Amino acid sequence: MTLITNDYALPKQTRGVQNGDSMGKDDFLKLLLIQLQHQDPSNPVDDREFIAQMATFSSLEQMTNMNKTLEGFVQSQANQSLLKFSDLIGKEVTFEVANSDKLSGEQKTAKVTSVKYDKERAVQIELEDGTWISERQIVGVAKPSNEAPEEVEPNK
Repeated sequence: MTLITNDYALPKQTRGVQNGDSMGKDDFLKLLLIQLQHQDPSNPVDDREFIAQMATFSSLEQMTNMNKTLEGFVQSQANQSLLKFSDLIGKEVTFEVANSDKLSGEQKTAKVTSVKYDKERAVQIELEDGTWISERQIVGVAKPSNEAPEEVEPNK
C-alpha cells in the first residue's frame, strides 16, 4: 500500500497579496498550483477550465511585461526631455514672469546657465541671475545678443 505524503506540497506561506489590492503573476501561478494540488482525484479539474486559467495566466504575464516596457519608455522620454532643454544653455530665453505659480503676462529675457530636474522630475531652467523658471514659462529662444552672427561661406 502506498502512503500519500506532503513531500511535494507547496510550502505554507502567510504572505498576502503583493500590492495590497491586486494579484501578481506569481500569486496567480501559486493559486493555480494549490488548486491543482488540492483537487479531488475522483473529480479532476475540467480540461477546458484548466486551459482557460492558463490563458488568463498567460495574458497576465504579457500585460506585466508590457507594463515594464512602458515604464522604461516613459523613463527614456523623461531623460530625453532634460537633454532637449540642455540645448538652451548659453542661449537667451524670453519668459513670462510667474507670481505665486501664476503667469503674470510680463516678459523678460535672460541667458540660460543650467538645466535640472526638481523633486517632481519637472525640468527647471536656471538663468544667469540665479533665478529658476519652469519650461512652461518660456515663450521664445534666441542666440545671445553679444555673440557675433555666424559667417556663411559664399557658394563657389
